[in-house]
Amino acid sequence: MTVTEISATEFQNMIRAAAHRINKNAEFVNSLNVFPVPDGDTGTNMNLTFQSGAKAVLESDDESVGDLAQHLGKGLLMGARGNSGVISSQLFRGFAKSVAGKRVLNAQDLADAFAGGVETAYNAVMKPVEGTILTVAREAAKAGLKVAKSTTDTVEVMTSVVDAAKAALKTTPDLLPVLKQVGVVDSGGQGLTFLYEGFQSGLSGEQIDENYVPDDAEMTEMVNAVDAQTQLNPDDIVYGYCTEMMVGLGNDGATNKFDYDEFRNYLADYGDSLLVIADDEVVKVHVHTEHPGAVFRYGKRFGSLDKIKIDNMRLQHESIIERDNAEAEAAKPLAEFGVVAIASGAGLSELFKSLGVTYVLSGGQTMNPSTNDILDAIKQAHAKRVIVLPNNGNIFMAADAAAKEASVDVAIVKSKTVNQGLTSLLEYNPEQSLADNAAAMTEALGNVVSGEITQSIRDSNIGGLEIHNGDWIGLIDGDIKVDGQERLQTTIDTIEAMLDEDSEIITLIVGTEGSEAEAEKIEAAIMDAHDDLEVEIHDGGQPLYPYLISVE
Repeated sequence: MTVTEISATEFQNMIRAAAHRINKNAEFVNSLNVFPVPDGDTGTNMNLTFQSGAKAVLESDDESVGDLAQHLGKGLLMGARGNSGVISSQLFRGFAKSVAGKRVLNAQDLADAFAGGVETAYNAVMKPVEGTILTVAREAAKAGLKVAKSTTDTVEVMTSVVDAAKAALKTTPDLLPVLKQVGVVDSGGQGLTFLYEGFQSGLSGEQIDENYVPDDAEMTEMVNAVDAQTQLNPDDIVYGYCTEMMVGLGNDGATNKFDYDEFRNYLADYGDSLLVIADDEVVKVHVHTEHPGAVFRYGKRFGSLDKIKIDNMRLQHESIIERDNAEAEAAKPLAEFGVVAIASGAGLSELFKSLGVTYVLSGGQTMNPSTNDILDAIKQAHAKRVIVLPNNGNIFMAADAAAKEASVDVAIVKSKTVNQGLTSLLEYNPEQSLADNAAAMTEALGNVVSGEITQSIRDSNIGGLEIHNGDWIGLIDGDIKVDGQERLQTTIDTIEAMLDEDSEIITLIVGTEGSEAEAEKIEAAIMDAHDDLEVEIHDGGQPLYPYLISVE
């Protein structure tokens, strides 16, 4: 099939097909992540990001490709989640800039647009790393430019882009040693390749299985994944995390055979408001629980996980109240200073507020907030100058993008962990300037060693550790350093690995899957070995990570 010009209709077909392809393959992209921890992963982030842009395009009546591309770029930016999502948004922002004002695209226009996307994305990343999504995008664009010199067929250009993306993807382990060590290709590059394959399918007119094309309702659900769902009184909430997942039955090394009654009865013990819908291929679960990680791990026994989502309903209630009062707040003068922190867990929210945080945005390791989410949080701070604590390295780029869009002065203090964020607040002084506060708080990030305890979701071999699915693992400043069969001992061993001769204070933050009784046992073991140390225990309420640890 030859297509010499891409019209608005063809462009929408390309976007629809790409949205379908990344949606169906998000869990596979997640499986390529180097670290086997249950965080908001690359596939999930790229999927949510692209659905936001696709929704903007498919809801538009514009008949110009240039106009539709602007909708795509803006939708992607506002929906961008995680580093992979933000880089994707920049690729298509550059694409949109290249085709601005064009009613249709010819072969050269298409090739130039991909090249423009690469230029914008590279400019957006302070220290570009080869062997990543950037490498795949660059090599694909180069191939498109080369072929466009000798053809007027846009399908031929798009095919060359896809073929080059696949070839570049295969080289990523050779460019990034950690990928070769684990034996995977780059997850972001794989996600981008899926998107480009979708473009090729939509442009060439290949039939898409309509049973799986995301409809408007599904797109809205994904785009608004972090939004509040209900108004509830926190005192009435016994199970605080609205947890959803879709399981592809029999996929991805399933270990259990699915039986509806057994599956439903098992999950019934974990919470209330349980809904289980199943057919021969998938099962969709909705449940309110205090242990979302346990729900996901159980689902994983039956196949691949898709569309996992966690909403903290206690924090949602606070957000709803704040939104309801937004009009009244807008009439008040702006405060001189505000601080926004990103964290998941009612206890963590209270901890941050006790240290001077104005607004806590629910999100982080289980769900990276979008640029628009962070921008809304900055507005909620209702201040002339706002400091943002991302508390997760995967949120930095979305936070930076929000700061550029904000109408007030914003500084991003790049805390990689909740522990760093809490420590940095000890240096916060509203009497100082924004720049002085940001500098002092950034310097304080180095004063704490951060530890996290979680459970491996797959077999892996990294950092000299042979990790098995279900093992308890201890991360120190983002690197897996401890692996064990017992959570209690793994936590103790992790703390021991974090200590040095200057250590004075250990803070243990208990998540929904930890317990105060176990935390006290951990404290006793540490104090028996180090009676000169001080141990503090706080309830954090964070999901998936039973314990967050800081050593200062």
